[in-house]
Amino acid sequence: MKKITMALGMALLLAGGFNQAQAQKSKKPLYTAPFAAQAYTYRFSWPHGVEATLDSIKALGITELEAGAPKGYTEEQFRKLANERGISIPGTGAGYEQIVKDPMSVVQKAKALGAKYVMVAWIPHEKNNFNIENAKKAVEDFNRVGKILKENGLTFAFHNHGYEFKPYGNGTLYDYIVENTNPEYVSLELDVLWAVHPGADPVKLLNKYGNRYKLMHLKDLKKGVKGDFSGGTPITNDVALGTGQIDIPAILKAAKKAGVEHYFIEDESPIQTQQVPQTIAYLKSLKE
Repeated sequence: MKKITMALGMALLLAGGFNQAQAQKSKKPLYTAPFAAQAYTYRFSWPHGVEATLDSIKALGITELEAGAPKGYTEEQFRKLANERGISIPGTGAGYEQIVKDPMSVVQKAKALGAKYVMVAWIPHEKNNFNIENAKKAVEDFNRVGKILKENGLTFAFHNHGYEFKPYGNGTLYDYIVENTNPEYVSLELDVLWAVHPGADPVKLLNKYGNRYKLMHLKDLKKGVKGDFSGGTPITNDVALGTGQIDIPAILKAAKKAGVEHYFIEDESPIQTQQVPQTIAYLKSLKE
């Protein structure tokens, strides 16, 4: 009788383990978007060989880039090299001064790359003194250039960089910019590190502004780092996803609900060749 009881107990234990394993298997992947990267991640690699860098990117399973043409290449040449490797370029960046002064030159370059989105990641301002006047000028400029881009079949996106989260009124200067730009002409790219660093919550932002967010920079901030409104931090504070202080699963869930279209891995660290594979493995491991 004792042997039967033990055998029954073992069978139940094994069955429980089997059911648990099956439950784990049946969970859906949390991250289902194509793997994409911001070209700045490979800033140390491009000068040593554009084709070799693209080969390395392809080998990681990355099929999308947010990029401009590297030095010495035209937009058409770079697009051809990327496309030959199954890599598209849905987004590109532009300098604030450049897009304000000559938006049509930005349009031409973006179209030559095959990009749909053009983002601006930095608003000029006195160091450590981003203020309401800077924000008001950005609103005016973004609405104007965003309209021009839309008329030419492109979407303008404003990318946060930390300093915009200074308190202002009942919110922040970031809120002022988002709420005073025309959603028809100005979309958003959420850089999660540059939201967390100044103390903002990416999940709350995604819930608040919803489908204004079309693009995202996926990155993680080293545990223990205390941020500020400077818009800067040592590059060694940029760590592989899942190893830092940012709640990536919660952000991905909110981003999916908001309708974010492209998620670009951006790793500014000096050891991106080690960290990007870690980041991709982490994203693949996440389950809903």
